[in-house]
Amino acid sequence: MQELDTVIELSRTQFAATALYHYLFVPLTLGLSVLLATMETIYVITGRDIYRQMTHFWSKLFAINFALGVATGLTMEFEFGTNWSTYSHFVGDIFGAPLAIEGLMAFFLESTFVGLMLFGWGKLSRGKHLLVTYMVALGSNLSALWILVANGYMQNPVGSVFNPDTMRMELTSLPDLIFSPEAQAKFVHTSIAGYVTAAIFVVGISAFYLLRRRHIELAKRSFRVAALFGVFATVGVISLGDALGFINGNAQPTKLAAMEGLWETAEAPAGFNLIAWPNQEEKRNDFELQVPYLLTPLVTHTFDESIPGVSDLEADAEAKIRDGIPALTALKTLRENPDDADARATFDAHQDNLGYALLVQRYVEDVSQATDAQIAQAAADTIPPVAPVFWSFRIMVVTAFLMMAFLILAVIYSLRSTLHRNNWFLRLAPWMIPVPFIANEAGWIVAELGRQPWTVYGQLPTWLSASTHSVGYMIFSLVGFVLLYTLFIVIEMFLMVKFIRLGPSEDQHEPQAEPTQRHSSQWSEA
Repeated sequence: MQELDTVIELSRTQFAATALYHYLFVPLTLGLSVLLATMETIYVITGRDIYRQMTHFWSKLFAINFALGVATGLTMEFEFGTNWSTYSHFVGDIFGAPLAIEGLMAFFLESTFVGLMLFGWGKLSRGKHLLVTYMVALGSNLSALWILVANGYMQNPVGSVFNPDTMRMELTSLPDLIFSPEAQAKFVHTSIAGYVTAAIFVVGISAFYLLRRRHIELAKRSFRVAALFGVFATVGVISLGDALGFINGNAQPTKLAAMEGLWETAEAPAGFNLIAWPNQEEKRNDFELQVPYLLTPLVTHTFDESIPGVSDLEADAEAKIRDGIPALTALKTLRENPDDADARATFDAHQDNLGYALLVQRYVEDVSQATDAQIAQAAADTIPPVAPVFWSFRIMVVTAFLMMAFLILAVIYSLRSTLHRNNWFLRLAPWMIPVPFIANEAGWIVAELGRQPWTVYGQLPTWLSASTHSVGYMIFSLVGFVLLYTLFIVIEMFLMVKFIRLGPSEDQHEPQAEPTQRHSSQWSEA
């Protein structure tokens, strides 16, 4: 069992590393594709060549990010088969459907039109090239949609039923799977987070040019478009983040308890733990600073609902484990004799909590012989690691409000044409570029670590999902992936910095007048 636990932890670490590396590329791809469509739309409507130059320049950076995002993302789907074979067998009929649609509908659409977008200048009419850019943006966001439909199923399995004859989950309703509130809220929240990422990326690089008096016409207009775009996006990401939190609170109360550091059920009106130091071993917070009355309306959208804490959730899990044990026992009987009517009736009566019974099987092979202590341990396992989830959530929230404040200031300074009097802000802007990436990574830690101990919430425990590899193989592959993906990050940074320093290509430069007078005039306009 110790070796199995090591393999499981190494498998989780490898997938987490792969996902976190990959997600450094995804948000920028999502956001830049929409920003490019916005800039080119302005160009087609107004006919002003500067917006064509902007679209052309930023599409180069988009292409670099897109290529490396594809390279890091492809391996993730293979990992489901290589490292998580039990999971793939258990939900492959459901989980594979949106991923297949993503590949056929979205990825190929996006990949095909990216080439036309990059190399179609001068070969396609304005309207046709704009349509191509729209298709790239559509493909990018459709790709995110189908991937998040698959992930949404892991968070809240709907539209499916477990078949004891095949030992697999089977799809019963494709619309329920696609339009799951969890999947749709996660898609919109994640996509708009990508828009914020791209907005701050463009604002930061534009500020870099303005500070150095380079490409001023392109920079000041890129700055303004991205800042306006980003303000609306930050408002959306914060409000939809609240909606996603509300949905999560209903679907995964254990995640909510971890996010808020709630060890005991909070009666209304509950206070919000602004800062706390969770102690999971003793099931309490060693320190906490609360804002009174705030948590209840934030989480429940009411003023009188209680919020379950860890103690009550563990008790509820223990009851579900005890109810699920007969289903697991009956399932073993059905595997030997599928026609056993009594076993079938017992399984049907208790199958809703079959997944919880699988938790205790980690500690005893014959779950009908499980002791109270083993059941209590399995129930305690249903609570995710509280401290990292708690703090990751706060990092995500704080950075979201920081980005909103930054972008509001960017809009104000840009619309008032006072950027030239606020060099401190221009110096700050490039340093803001990493902030949305930190927020995105923190959000995924909350989403995925907060789901533990489940790969499919309430249905399939993580400990039962991994392939039976050796520890040596897992260490070798983990080190290999980390080194390879680190190399990808280095390549991305090198290429990005190179093309940013080069700026727009020679044929994209705005006309140069007498340097001092021209730059002074443009700068005052900025």
